[in-house]
Amino acid sequence: MTQTPPRLDVALIPALSDNYIHLLRCGATGTVAVVDPAEAAPVTAALERCGWTLDLIINTHHHGDHVGGNLELKARYGAAIVGPAADRDRIPGIDRAIADGESFTVGACPFIGIDVPGHTRGHIAFHGPEDAVLFSGDTLFSMGCGRLFEGTPAQMWRSLTRLRVLPPETTVYCGHEYTAGNGRFALTLEPDNTNLAARMREVTALRANDRPTLPTTLAVERATNPFLRADLPALAAAVGLAGGDPVAVFAEIRRRKDDFRG
Repeated sequence: MTQTPPRLDVALIPALSDNYIHLLRCGATGTVAVVDPAEAAPVTAALERCGWTLDLIINTHHHGDHVGGNLELKARYGAAIVGPAADRDRIPGIDRAIADGESFTVGACPFIGIDVPGHTRGHIAFHGPEDAVLFSGDTLFSMGCGRLFEGTPAQMWRSLTRLRVLPPETTVYCGHEYTAGNGRFALTLEPDNTNLAARMREVTALRANDRPTLPTTLAVERATNPFLRADLPALAAAVGLAGGDPVAVFAEIRRRKDDFRG
């Protein structure tokens, strides 16, 4: 008899100007975790509304808008902090450092760490294979990717290709509400991409009603995100690098996005 995987409930908590904190609860055990708490107050408010306590804090990278609530939440709830082994020295209050390929659980829900340097040198993403979820932090956004603050184009391209090969039905939770701007940029490269046009119609309607554009799925991102598509001939041609190496194409797309004002 096949056992149904434990259900993982995920809620988005808006924070700061455009961050999303993710609140997780394992349905089988009641274990509660939070991913990238930018600040403590909205997490505490959400927990109090639900009548929950906090068991685990999960960090994808060290930036203040992802770890700002760590110490206050740890002090209040006694929650353990899990973060990237490659960046353990910059994660406030870390208790367990997760290396590439290492697993941990949120209650009965398993997760695997995937090293994805580029945005920062120690960034990690967390994949929940049984629940088909990915917490990508600031590596993979909806129709975008993070700026290269500490890494190289080659590192980020490799990181994105590692995420791209996960199952297409994987639900992607990322750290920021950047989708509309990312989509406007993507249209400058692929104006005839019908999947992209359809996604932008959806995004425009959601934002007009002040609703989040997240989560997304890897299937949607493969069809619309230029940073996942840098090895396609059409993208290479769009940036004047027909026949070019995907890393060079990716680097040019990233450069153009850094300069984009739209």
